[in-house]
Amino acid sequence: MKTLIKKASAFAIAGLASVGLMTTSPVTEAAGERIVFISHAPDSDSWWNTIKNAIKDASEHLGVTVEYRNPPSGDLTDMARIVEQAVASNPQGIVLSIADYDVLKGPVEKATRKLIPVITMNSGTHAQSEQLGALLHVGQPEYDAGFGAGKKAKEAGVTNFLCVNHYITNPASVERCQGFADALGIELGNQMIDSGSDPTDVEKKVAAYLRQNSNTQAVLTLGPTSAEPTLRAVDKMGLGGKIFFATFDLSEEIATGIKDGVINFAIDQQPYLQGYLPVMALTLYNRYGVIPANHINSGPGFITKDNIAMVETLAGEYR
Repeated sequence: MKTLIKKASAFAIAGLASVGLMTTSPVTEAAGERIVFISHAPDSDSWWNTIKNAIKDASEHLGVTVEYRNPPSGDLTDMARIVEQAVASNPQGIVLSIADYDVLKGPVEKATRKLIPVITMNSGTHAQSEQLGALLHVGQPEYDAGFGAGKKAKEAGVTNFLCVNHYITNPASVERCQGFADALGIELGNQMIDSGSDPTDVEKKVAAYLRQNSNTQAVLTLGPTSAEPTLRAVDKMGLGGKIFFATFDLSEEIATGIKDGVINFAIDQQPYLQGYLPVMALTLYNRYGVIPANHINSGPGFITKDNIAMVETLAGEYR
């Protein structure tokens, strides 16, 4: 698999070269190259393992040091402090997720004032990335992804839903629920619950909501942290295959749910790209002064029964 990924990365670099995004000089390591990669993810969020894997691969393939940092509990004030510490260390670049524009604006502006190149990824919008002075944003338009999922639900006859939000302090997670609601043509209100991230709590809150709202036609979860406990709740309540179930992201349990017909689809934002491409872009920028001209949408894609076999063996590592 490592050989496959190395070939893929070589192909990606060759592809950039073919459209004039880099010089024909070979990629060689420059002394002291160091990039700090900062996410909002708590230590408990296993979905980010794919991004960490991509960072490691990019570091090895490109010969650049990449330091991954995150707030252990997911606290965004702590994340802002980590950004400030990174700026003070004068790296050759910073990659970060825009978990909350207002909280991170000040620290990121300190980086741009010091002429430290910044690339944003995952959470946030292209517009927010530009307002922060970043060179590029690699991620999934969250509202559009939620809207796309909602359109599929509407086509299936869904008129109401439960959104299980395990990270409600992140505005991007609310955008997913809002997009789904807008596609159905309904207001987003108390059908979005703050589930927290503890698996037992998530399962209990989902079960309680579905018992109290027995007419609920669909469930939307925002990643494995909420999807996996919700799967258990749905199973115990005998609703597997009876309630429309959509989720963001992929894991082994989600893949099984899709194959079993319990989950209708998973929205794939291709996290490997979100880890690899920012490191590659910063490295090329620092070495050759080149950068892609447009922001990069890594998703959304939809994983269903029809294509799950193609990706399930890579879940948690490359997908």
